[in-house]
Formats: sequence, structure tokens, C-alpha cells
Amino acid sequence: MNAAATQKHTAGWTIAQWQTAYREGGAQPETLLADYAATPDDPADNAWIRRVDRATLDEQLDGLRLMREAAGGDMSRLPLYGVPFAIKDNIDAAGWPTTAACPEFAYTAGEDATVVQRLRAAGAILVGKTNLDQFATGLVGTRSPHGAVANTFNPEYVSGGSSSGSASVVARGLAAFSLGTDTAGSGRVPAGFNNIVGLKPTKGWLSTAGVVPACRTLDCVSIFALTVADAALVAEVAGGFDERDPYSRAMPAGASLPWPTAPRIAIPATLEFFGDAQAAAAFDDAVRALQAAGAEVAAIDFAPFNELAALLYQGPWVAERFAAVEALWKDTPEVINPVVRGIVEQAANYSALDAFKAEYRRADLTRAIHQSLAGFDALVVPTSPSIYTIAQLEADPVTLNSRLGVYTNFANLADLSALAVPAGMRADGLPSGITLIGLAWQDRALAQFGKRWQAQRGLPLGATGAPLPAEVARDQPPADTVRVAVVGAHLTGMPLNHQLTSRHAVLAEKTRTAADYRLYALANTTPPKPGLVKSESGAPIEVELWDVPVTAFGAFVAEIPAPLGIGTLELEDGRLVKGFICEPRGLDGARDITAFGGWRAYLASLNATPR
Repeated sequence: MNAAATQKHTAGWTIAQWQTAYREGGAQPETLLADYAATPDDPADNAWIRRVDRATLDEQLDGLRLMREAAGGDMSRLPLYGVPFAIKDNIDAAGWPTTAACPEFAYTAGEDATVVQRLRAAGAILVGKTNLDQFATGLVGTRSPHGAVANTFNPEYVSGGSSSGSASVVARGLAAFSLGTDTAGSGRVPAGFNNIVGLKPTKGWLSTAGVVPACRTLDCVSIFALTVADAALVAEVAGGFDERDPYSRAMPAGASLPWPTAPRIAIPATLEFFGDAQAAAAFDDAVRALQAAGAEVAAIDFAPFNELAALLYQGPWVAERFAAVEALWKDTPEVINPVVRGIVEQAANYSALDAFKAEYRRADLTRAIHQSLAGFDALVVPTSPSIYTIAQLEADPVTLNSRLGVYTNFANLADLSALAVPAGMRADGLPSGITLIGLAWQDRALAQFGKRWQAQRGLPLGATGAPLPAEVARDQPPADTVRVAVVGAHLTGMPLNHQLTSRHAVLAEKTRTAADYRLYALANTTPPKPGLVKSESGAPIEVELWDVPVTAFGAFVAEIPAPLGIGTLELEDGRLVKGFICEPRGLDGARDITAFGGWRAYLASLNATPR
């Protein structure tokens, strides 16, 4: 199988599908990945700046075999085993050139960036480095000596930037996921333009050690994937405190609480689409879909967001961009893209006094933004107000680029987390996306809602045409929660349900146990409680699944009185979850109520009995 055939076969595979192929299908990385290596006769694809060569790929595969042996063959210890990924070419990989899309700037990295090292340690295989707006300056994907990266749905249109190549290779299924960077929206705009997911983490969660800076105080490593579940998994693997990065931060315990079943969503009171009626219609459709899914939507004043967004390029932060290229600019300014050079040279317009004044204003606006989001679970905005052709951007590279950042530029200045997700297709066949924005460290809560949103929309994955896999559509508990099955007094509307809701637990679904359980009405309990017991004969019993924050789980369990406790229950679809069980001694004097199929039905029968 040649490279094109291999990648066509695996195009649109999620991480779970790669894992299944290895763990259950008997596939070997040496087979599935062998033809990812570039060969001299490979056709040009300017989404790539450099693809893995045979020797480098074989070296990685040899390392992967050693890692599997060290894990005793247990691939669950390597959550990204054999999964191909790409990185933006402003991120270091040991032995690979880093160019930031400027060949004269190139250097060969001596070690992996921290995020790359963590992904490789989890078994992922680097298959290439991708094109970008030079020095990550732009939201368009056209400012590169390697040429403009085309939109994956219509090559006349821009791909979005600056992480253009990283978005393109994921949208086409050439990599299961990729890394980009996001200072002003570079990890979100390309996602929206190519029908994929773009996760912009809270600043400091993913280390920027080994990343060529754009604005070092604002930069984030971002993640592109076909599904929210994949992006969230990669973030969990790559994230975490890193002493190499002075801006790295540890995620506070319990910082990301799950959203309620009916979340409160803010949207801008005034929306700007620069005359793009199709973009406006697509966002209206997305808002209606949020409401149909049970969200409460309310408009808020967007003026502070707009003012803060404007500060990024109309303020002294351009001096940070100049700091990244200062040495090159002094020696050979002509090698810098003219549009990029014109932007960074604006640094000369600002003084240290200007910088402090701008920082004071940033703090004021950030406070106003956080206050405006109080009482909301998230802000939802269009990922971009419009989209333009490559020809339009070449004719007006600055004005049109600045428009694309209306709903993205403010996020890092205000210390916000963000998740760009596909929302649907416009009438012209181009993708439309929305971005979920939360306060710092709400990344996991955003991802959990994003998974439900993606399942609800059911869109094909990227530009591959592959459907959303069934296992992705199934809701999974957030990483920092414990899913608990409740069967009696803790059900919605029952006397002890407050023990869940007061701890920010969220109802995930209503379902039933496997068919080998019996339910009993326990004697002498206040309030009345049932006991669930596994048995050789029984029936499916109705339960509710609640996601309880890990930080509150111990206190919740401490309130459970004997003879009840928490064990492991099997659901009718085979899933195993934590849930209420009963000690055998608690069945003395109890009434077998299995035939009712659940606690609610039993209570209803009592109320219906004539007195």
C-alpha cells in the first residue's frame, strides 16, 4: 500500500479508531505508518513544510517497540500508541529543523518541546511539521514563503491561520491530531474554516517551552482534532506544569466544575459579520440548536471584549512580536514577509509608558469581562465573522485579517479558555463554526459540553466525509468527575438529591442496570430507601447517572449510611460505573420490588393504592 493509499484508508480515523485497530484488529504501526514517510516522487502539498523521512520514522517505530516492551505489552499505558500527529513548524522536535516559515531563521532543535516530548512518551508518532503564517503572525494562512494553504472545502478560500497547515492535515485525515499555537485566534479560526475542533487551553496549562514565541506572555499551544474527545485526550496527555516554562501554571484541583443540565450561555448583544449574511444565518442556526438542547441563552454587552481585542494589534503587544524576530530583523529584514515585517515594525511606535498604560487598561477590561460572564457557564461566539478568498487577502492583507480576529483576539489577554467546534455548513458549502469561551481552567467543562454538541450536530469529520463514530457520540464523564449511578432517594426530585446538586454534580443520563440485579425496599429507613443487589436472576433496574466532581466525591460518600455503600454496577449496555449497592444484612425485613423496575414506579404504586 503506497502513502496515498495508506492515508486514504485511515483518513478520518479518530484516536479511538487507531487504538482499536492496534488493540483489537491486530494492526501494527510498522504497517499502518510505514508509508507516511516522504519520498522524492510525492506530489507537493504545501500544508507540510517537512514530512517525516524513512530513517526518522523507523527510529520512532523502534522506540515505540521498546516502549511497548517496557509497558509489558499493555497498550493502555500508552494512550496514543501508534497515533500519527503533526506539529506547527514553530514547535521544536529533536533533530528536526524549526523554521517558523522563514528558511533564513531555521535551526535544528536539540530537544523536543515539552508538549512534543509528552505526546511521544504516550506513544504518538510525529509524521510532519506544518506550514504557517510566518512567525505565527496572521489569521489567514497566506503569509508564508511556501505559499497560501488552501481551504480544504474550497481551494479559492483561505484556510485560516496562523496554524494553517496543522488544520489542513487534520481536516483531510492526514494526521489524527496536530499541534498549533494560539495567540490571537490561530488555534480557532483555522478550525472553524475547516470543520474541525480547535482547543485553545488556559494559558500555562500546555507548556510553551520549545516553542518560537509570538507574544510570549500570551502564547498557547493549541490542539486540532476531528473530535472534541480527541482534542481533550491530547490536552490531558500534553498538559501539566513544566519547570522549563516560566509561564507554566498548574491546574487548581476542582477548578473545572461540570455544567448543569441546562447551562446558561451568553452571546454578544451586538454581532458583527461585515455584511456576510451566510455567516450570520449560520450563527443564528447554532444559537437555536443550543436552545433546543436546553441551554438558556442571554445577550451581554460585547463592548469590553471588542476594546480588548483591538488592543492586541493596536497597542504595545506588537513589541512582543518584534522581540521574537529582532535579531533577524537587524541582520536581514528583507527575508521577513513584508506584511509580517510591517506589523512587527510598529513596535517603534510604543514606549514603555504606553506599555504600562495598555496593561492597566487590559486589567480594567479583563475585570469587566469576568464580571459580565458571572452567572454564565460560557460565552458562545462565531469562531469568525466571515471568510475570504485568497485573492481578497492578497489584495487587502491587513484589514481583512484584522476582521477575522473580532471574536478571538481578546481571549488570551483576558485569561480565558476556548474551544472551537464545528456548527454546520453554510449555503455556499463552506464550514461554519462556533467557539465556547470560559474563564481560566474551564477547559474540561467546555470539552464535556463540546462533546455533547458534536454528538447533537452529527457532522462529518473535517473534510474527510467520515461520519462521527458511535463511540464518540456516546457521552463520557469529564476527566475530573466520578460517574455514579443512583437508584433511590438520590434520584432527581427525591429527598436526598440535594446531596448531589449542592456538590455541583450533573445529571448525565437516565438508563438501566444489567438484567442481573434485584431491588428491595429497605425496612426502617428515613427517608425511605431501596437496596440494589446483584443476583443470579433479576431484571434491569432504572438508574440515573450523575457526574460528581472528584473533589466532592469523598464528602458525598461519607454521607451514605449503612447498609448502603458505593460499589461497581454494570449497565444494560455493558458499561461499568460506580453506584449504590446494599450489604446483605440490610435485606432483613426488606420487600423485593424488582418487578416494578425501579424506585419511582414502586413509589407510584404506593400512592395509587386505595386507603
